[in-house]
Amino acid sequence: MKLIIAYIKPEKLNDVKQELYKHDIMKLSVTNALGCGQQGGYHETYRGVDIEVNLLKKIRLEVAVNNDFVDQTVEAIINAARTGKIGDGKIFVIELAQCIRIRTGEGGNEAIG
Repeated sequence: MKLIIAYIKPEKLNDVKQELYKHDIMKLSVTNALGCGQQGGYHETYRGVDIEVNLLKKIRLEVAVNNDFVDQTVEAIINAARTGKIGDGKIFVIELAQCIRIRTGEGGNEAIG
C-alpha cells in the first residue's frame, strides 16, 4: 500500500480528477495549500506598497492505493497536471504501514478498496 501526495496548480484539479477517474481511481482527498518551490514567487504593488508574494496557491492531493495502482495513479497525475512550465508541482510516494476502514474494521488492501 502506498500514499501518493501530489502538489499541483489549482487550475489543473479538474483535469487530474478526470484522468484519475478514467483509471478507476475514485478515492482521494483534496486540500488547499500554500507553497513555493523553484519558481520562488513574484512582486506586486498594492496601494503603492511593494509586496513580495512567495507562497503561491497549490492543491494537495492525497490518494491511498494498493501497490497495483501506484504506477497508473502517478502517470495519470503527471499526464493531467503537466504544462511543461515551472511550478507544475511534485509527487511523493510514501509506504503506507496500515489502513483501517472505520465502518467495517477491515484493514490492509481491503480497506483501501
